[in-house]
Amino acid sequence: MGLKQFIHKIKTKNKVLGLIIAGLVSAYIVISVVFIIWMLFFDANSWLIHRELNQEINKLEGNKEYFEKETSQDREQIKKLKDSVELERFAREEYFMKKDNEEIYIIEYEDSIPKDEE
Repeated sequence: MGLKQFIHKIKTKNKVLGLIIAGLVSAYIVISVVFIIWMLFFDANSWLIHRELNQEINKLEGNKEYFEKETSQDREQIKKLKDSVELERFAREEYFMKKDNEEIYIIEYEDSIPKDEE
């Protein structure tokens, strides 16, 4: 029994089901469904890959905004450090540098010291 005979037999018993099966068996529909499934899931440019790439782009754009903000802050810091007074202040605060005749005392507050968790 061939496919056409099978579809004809179903059409005679149930017209709606026969039309549905006949439509699904149609070569154009089958090829279209296979093509859509292939393009959505299996192709090198599939929808899944595009979704992953869009997520990566969004993440990188967020990183870009963060680094642009950090760069602008660093530029402001560089402008400040061109002044010798500011450069000396920065060296004293960040690197604990001192003049020959000075003593430096580092004061740490109790909440800034990490506690040993035992």
